[in-house]
Amino acid sequence: MKVNVAKTVLELVEGDITELDINAIVNAANAQLVLGGGVAGAIKRKGGPTIQQECDRIGGTFVGGAVITGGGQLKAKYVIHTVGPRMGEGGEDEKLKNATLNSLKLADDNELKSIAFPAISTGIFGFPVQRCAAIMLQTTIAYLKGQTAIERVVFCLFGQDSYEVFEKQLKKELG
Repeated sequence: MKVNVAKTVLELVEGDITELDINAIVNAANAQLVLGGGVAGAIKRKGGPTIQQECDRIGGTFVGGAVITGGGQLKAKYVIHTVGPRMGEGGEDEKLKNATLNSLKLADDNELKSIAFPAISTGIFGFPVQRCAAIMLQTTIAYLKGQTAIERVVFCLFGQDSYEVFEKQLKKELG
């Protein structure tokens, strides 16, 4: 599904985020920036050791924060690492909103034209996909209606179920 939000194309796809030919992919990271399982593990396997080495130099970031590294051997030139909330830690909705917003701001700060997000925190962090879709899409749409040079935002969902949740939410957001 593809829609226009102001001057930006907002797109939903089902698939493997590490295979996208885009300026930056977003990694659903942990605060220590250790590339373990899930999206981070796939990034580590396909991108090679330089991404983890750059993460080690950065050292970490806070929940809701975002940092950028090179993309190693990925098609994406950069990886934006953002830390989403764990369910039950408190303030999860605001933290997820900040993770999304700080990733978008970092893309703009680095003059990137395209960025792809996974469904942040919906894996081992236990965040409900429906809540994630609402927060991430609302935050992204509001951001794109402001001053941005980002031309394309992709939500790359793993599995048809997640895709359908995001699709239904996007249709709701656009009225």
